[in-house]
Amino acid sequence: MNRTPVTVIGLGSMGRALAEAFVAAGHPTTVWNRTPGKVPPGAVAAGSAAEAVAASPLIVACLSHYDATTEALADADLSGRSVVTLNSGTPSGARRMGEWAVGRKARFLDGAIKNVPAAVGAADTQLYYSGDESVYAEHEATLRVLGGDTSLLGTDVDLAKLYEYAVGGTLLPALLGFFQGAALVTGRGRTAASLVPHTAKWLDMIASVLPTLADEIDRGEYTDPQSSVGVFHDAVPYDHEVTAEAGLDVSWHQPMHDLLRRAVEEGRRDQSIAALVELLREPA
Repeated sequence: MNRTPVTVIGLGSMGRALAEAFVAAGHPTTVWNRTPGKVPPGAVAAGSAAEAVAASPLIVACLSHYDATTEALADADLSGRSVVTLNSGTPSGARRMGEWAVGRKARFLDGAIKNVPAAVGAADTQLYYSGDESVYAEHEATLRVLGGDTSLLGTDVDLAKLYEYAVGGTLLPALLGFFQGAALVTGRGRTAASLVPHTAKWLDMIASVLPTLADEIDRGEYTDPQSSVGVFHDAVPYDHEVTAEAGLDVSWHQPMHDLLRRAVEEGRRDQSIAALVELLREPA
């Protein structure tokens, strides 16, 4: 079975993982990186980005940001090529990148990888894309090599980055919550590892209630809560008491406490905690 040749531009930890996944799946893989000596076994190193682009109909760029991508591809002939970007950036950056690529007569698809390099190629690794639907339709099987949970969000080129930020907003608060918990239990001579199964179970519970909260937000109806604003607001003193006793710095809580206070002041005490989205839409 003939596999689509692929070029990978950028061989950082994620780019290298992408190239390795394509090689493992039997795709002829050409790579280019500014720094030599990072070629995955089985891939072919091109002497320039332009040479790498000429080798394949599908170009996957995984550089640090969009400006680095346009700089790397500045001298390449992109006419008729399918260009897929999997770098960091913003929705506005994706729109600019799309205009640049189309102006160079390329077909463009932007994407986001929602996992770490070691997970590239796994059946449950999530990637999503947005942009030229024909590129996704033509290369879906090839792109699915990078992760089994692969989807097209829509034809608006900035949707992948929009969702990347929307989903990614949960990461640092969740990690800080775990780090706070780890500081609390290790202060009692317990291990952070002892916290992991209980935290994972808690995160599963949170995931289970997201559909209900999302439905409340989509309907704008918060009057039949599973958990009310008041429940969270009334727990704030306990938060202060426990962390003060443990001697922890939890100043990162203050903006959340302020949000709860504002919600109560607006008369939302008995509404669902999902009503906080209305305050976020109209910040103080």
